[in-house]
Amino acid sequence: MASYDVIIIGAGPGGYVSAIRCAQLGLKTAIVEGRETLGGTCLNVGCIPSKAMLHATHMLHEAEHNFASMGLKGKSPSVDWKQMLAYKDEVVGQNTGGVEFLMKKNKIDWIKGWASIPEVGKVKVGDDVHDAKNIIVASGSEVATLPGVEIDEKVVVSSTGALELNKIPKKLVVIGAGVIGLELGSVYARLGSEVTVVEYMSAVCPGFDADVQRTFKRLLEKQGLTFIMDAAVQKVDATKSKAKVTYKPKAGDAEEVLDADVVLVATGRKPYVDGLGLEALGVKRTERGQIATDAQWATNVKGIYAIGDVIEGPMLAHKAEDEGMAVAEVVAGKHGHVNYGVIPGVVYTTPEVATVGATEAQLKEQGIKPKVGKFMFMGNARAKAVHQGDGFVKLMVHPETDRLLGAAIIGPAAGDMIHELCVAMEFGASAEDIALTCHAHPTYSEAVREAALACGDGAIHS
Repeated sequence: MASYDVIIIGAGPGGYVSAIRCAQLGLKTAIVEGRETLGGTCLNVGCIPSKAMLHATHMLHEAEHNFASMGLKGKSPSVDWKQMLAYKDEVVGQNTGGVEFLMKKNKIDWIKGWASIPEVGKVKVGDDVHDAKNIIVASGSEVATLPGVEIDEKVVVSSTGALELNKIPKKLVVIGAGVIGLELGSVYARLGSEVTVVEYMSAVCPGFDADVQRTFKRLLEKQGLTFIMDAAVQKVDATKSKAKVTYKPKAGDAEEVLDADVVLVATGRKPYVDGLGLEALGVKRTERGQIATDAQWATNVKGIYAIGDVIEGPMLAHKAEDEGMAVAEVVAGKHGHVNYGVIPGVVYTTPEVATVGATEAQLKEQGIKPKVGKFMFMGNARAKAVHQGDGFVKLMVHPETDRLLGAAIIGPAAGDMIHELCVAMEFGASAEDIALTCHAHPTYSEAVREAALACGDGAIHS
């Protein structure tokens, strides 16, 4: 069969971006994907469709709660569920079609099917075996399940099933208060579902800044979500149309039961490496089942690399993309680099939440007592004008050098605003550098400048 400089297994954000960069660097490249469309979990059943649903339901929320105050009178729109799902599917189709176009444009062969690596330098797809000087594993992740919980994608669903429900549930129980659970929980809360979130930890979005966690939970409660914290789900009993969720609070032995029409299991994801044949090849894995790699994304087996959700680090599409470009550089004999200290994380609820770098608590654990600059969006004219005055920008800077070490934003367009701070951290900027940079008025981004000013003599508008 065909012979390639590099074969990439998996066409998600990490895989397809890596393939394009490999092709740009002059390598004969193929990508293996078993789905009918390219783009992986993110484009097909994850990031992209969920953002479409978040946008649609945000528009509904605005019509129901804010239009009248702006002089937009009339009946609130009714929900055509089938049409909303069709809109979501159209968005997915545009994006996956775009990736297929990019493969053709860059002369990358799409080998359709599921891959295995029978030996070093060989990739088997179906009955065909292809030669590859280098193999990049970018096979992504799958839903991590809980003991006593069986996903059927009808009543007990993962994020995939939650984006394809036949009807809007009256009662939705979400297991897990992480990014996926809160995004999809907020979608259905806006659609009228009674949403209860059960979380094992004591705070939402574990690992986020404590101020953000507290504010975020309070704002979601105002939107109708109910939270049961510090609780361990024991089991889910499902029939064809209903489910009972049994959980046990950490403080106490008595089990409690929640009734639900649909249960969303959002307890995280795990590397997807089934069927690749890594064990037979002797590819080392970490204790958590990830593929072990060195600083150049190489495994212990020569010629096999791995990126994205299958290796250590946050399971984020943009982290996989960065690694995909960097490993392509390595395979082409150049130097690839990823700055893992400046990878942003975003939750696309309303308000959005975005973070980068270290939290205040993490810095204190490192023996650094940071200067903290904080500015509330209630002092931002643009945010108030669009009914989004909740939340804040928070900057953590070094007490002696004034260098930006971390940031958190909860508020309008936080996912876009965070990149000013990513660039600042990449360049080693100080809070003063940001404070001395002119920001257009009226913009949400002025809140970033105000938070930077708060690290010095004080913000202007608070």
